[in-house]
Amino acid sequence: MWAEIKPLLRDRLFPGRVAATKERHSSSTALFQMATGYWVSQAIYVAAKLGIADLLKDGPQSCIALAAATGSDAPSLFRLMRALASVGVFSHVRRDSFALSRLAESLQTNTAASLRAMVITIGEIHYQACGNLLHSVQSGSPAFDNAFGASLFDYLRQNVDAADAFNQGMGNVASMLAYAVLTAYDFAGISSIVDVGGGQGTLLEKILQFNPEMRGTVFDTASTIERATQLGHNTWGRRCSYIAGDFFTSVPQGADAYFLCGVIHDWDDDRAITILGNCRRAMTKNSRLLLVDVIVPDAASASFSKLLDLNMLVMTGGRERTEPEFRTLLDASGYKLTKIVPTMAPQSVIVAAPN
Repeated sequence: MWAEIKPLLRDRLFPGRVAATKERHSSSTALFQMATGYWVSQAIYVAAKLGIADLLKDGPQSCIALAAATGSDAPSLFRLMRALASVGVFSHVRRDSFALSRLAESLQTNTAASLRAMVITIGEIHYQACGNLLHSVQSGSPAFDNAFGASLFDYLRQNVDAADAFNQGMGNVASMLAYAVLTAYDFAGISSIVDVGGGQGTLLEKILQFNPEMRGTVFDTASTIERATQLGHNTWGRRCSYIAGDFFTSVPQGADAYFLCGVIHDWDDDRAITILGNCRRAMTKNSRLLLVDVIVPDAASASFSKLLDLNMLVMTGGRERTEPEFRTLLDASGYKLTKIVPTMAPQSVIVAAPN
């Protein structure tokens, strides 16, 4: 067995030697790096949770200073920072000092492209749910429920800190996704829009900013709306209202457009049809439905959507869908799919009209 073990030890377990790995070992190297990917993801999470990037915004600091500021063990924090610097997250500038790298800039709290909150929620509740993936594959039910003893949204209603991290993470993504949607889809002719399941309103606020004649409504659960109000998210006054409710029961009526971003993929087909049906009943004959979701390609090709689909399986029991699956879902809910508008992001804008 030494003939097999020797190249594994020499070439496959040490990323610095990957370039020298012979072709016959490359598949094992790639597989090993995939299997240990959570080592990196959890290290990034810890750095995000400790707020390391915010502490480095004014320049390099020693690990002793960083440890004092974060209440950490200095030698252990050094090992964390050294590991992250080795993969390009942070820069190792002196023996005991580290600085921001381009990747680490997005771990800062108050930057336009911040992913800090998203990394935190991924590193906590998503990570634990994904650790129960086997449960989902064997049972077909969400691993999150098995890991936490409650569904995702029930758990968030009961845990304010987790809900804040989750909603801020969704806000991180929504803020960047808004620009992709705005550059791809023309909102002309829409004077009123309801953001169904709009969270704390980050995405709708961007849409209103670029469409000054439009009025909007953020519609979400009572706990989400209450928290958004507490945090002062409604900065658009009379142009944007926040309404609490349950989209499984009804949604606000009479808007020109009903906008659902990353909502339908949270749910199985039956519950998705219920949500879409309630939107349909709230519409006028000239209203339109705008779904922002990832479309899974039919081809057997690499796609982020296929990994995201696994995440939905473990988190909520939802799913990502192909174009034919979206058409079937919309037909069953009383719509006709009129067009699909790709964006620069993985998501597309799926446009439908009442049938």
